[in-house]
Amino acid sequence: MSGVMIITGGGRGIGAATSRMAAARGYAVAINYLADTAPAEQLAEDIRLNGGKAFAVQGDMTRLADIENLFKQTEKNFGPLSVVVNNAGITGKSSRLDAASPETIAQVIAINTTGAILVAREAVKRMSTRYGGKGGVIVNVSSAAASLGSPGDYVWYAASKGAIDSLTIGLAKEVALEGIRVVSVTPGMIETEIHDRSTGDAAQVDRIRPMIPQQRIGTADEVAEAVLFLASEAASYITGSTLRVSGGR
Repeated sequence: MSGVMIITGGGRGIGAATSRMAAARGYAVAINYLADTAPAEQLAEDIRLNGGKAFAVQGDMTRLADIENLFKQTEKNFGPLSVVVNNAGITGKSSRLDAASPETIAQVIAINTTGAILVAREAVKRMSTRYGGKGGVIVNVSSAAASLGSPGDYVWYAASKGAIDSLTIGLAKEVALEGIRVVSVTPGMIETEIHDRSTGDAAQVDRIRPMIPQQRIGTADEVAEAVLFLASEAASYITGSTLRVSGGR
């Protein structure tokens, strides 16, 4: 077995693709989800039917009690952690900043930034040799929006992911001698349900496609490949870095 992996927001999109791929490559996978029980449970069942190890865990990654429970349940089922994929996130409805509600902005920051920091905090407490852990890898899922700014779409989301880039750099330096690598993957425009479910802008994909040098939208599997590479021993000398998966944009 390759190890034990937690994937927050693992029931759909990039998280689901990563869950499937990780399980196929020998990881025991804990699939966290917020509210959509059926897809997450079905994903876990599919993995088990294909000979893999997986279970689904409901939890709100803005709540410390839910984060702690996710880690406890994972270790109870599979043992010590190897990798934590910090993937849970939302965009909020697309608009200019001055048209966005304070509630939307606060929710995005709570999930994408504060939640991710709390998940990383718990991962360090579990994996760091400072606390008796065996080391591991934290893979943060950022976004090309962090450097593009996403004007007219969701600058607050871009800001939340800019914070993830800073988290990756700073935390990597902080725990470099404690057996933990901290890295991030930076997806560009990827074909997932987030464009309909979160942004409310189904036309966004077609609008942005011409701006991408490769002139196509990426797939969740292409991002998952990057996550699995960064989590692997093949990336053992990579920490504090981000791998951009954006078709050149």
